[in-house]
Amino acid sequence: MQAVRVIRDPDTIRLLADLARRQLLRYISKHPMTQTELAGATRLTEPSVSHHLQILLKAGLIKIQRMEPGARGAVKKYYEPTALLFIEDWDSTPPDQRRYFIHTHLERLRGMLSVFHLTYRGFTFNTGELEELAKDIASRVSVVAERHEGDEYAGDREQLMIGIYSETLETIMGEERWRSFFEPLIASNPQTRAPLKA
Repeated sequence: MQAVRVIRDPDTIRLLADLARRQLLRYISKHPMTQTELAGATRLTEPSVSHHLQILLKAGLIKIQRMEPGARGAVKKYYEPTALLFIEDWDSTPPDQRRYFIHTHLERLRGMLSVFHLTYRGFTFNTGELEELAKDIASRVSVVAERHEGDEYAGDREQLMIGIYSETLETIMGEERWRSFFEPLIASNPQTRAPLKA
């Protein structure tokens, strides 16, 4: 399966901001599922799942992986994503949608920085730095993801996401603006890999 697809169309970015659609994409990235299976897993109604699947199909974000005969002559359709990860291009993200995506980047960044804080007690940051770093990650993650757009990937979606975010953070750590912010982390552990140069 294609590893990652960078989304540049503002309308497609808008539809990815919907939590139900993101949840459906996450489930079918594990293995193909039917509408009924998705309704059971997500606790959404079947008509709601059907509605969201049709939107995702029309946008080219999912496809029918296979069809099998079902009960009473019905056909069971198994859906899968066209890529494991969909990452929005920040420059193409409509301003009214940026809040949603920044919140997502903030949550992921909090997780990463919490590990740094637990491991290297001298590593501190404030709210303003966290928000600015999240904005920089939001604008850079699609650039890193573009490097992997043509890649085939058989691994786990979450592992792929961690890899792309780590690569993005490593790139940012090497930029002049953030070098002093991450310096205590690098200095506290000689085994920490030196950041990439911008």
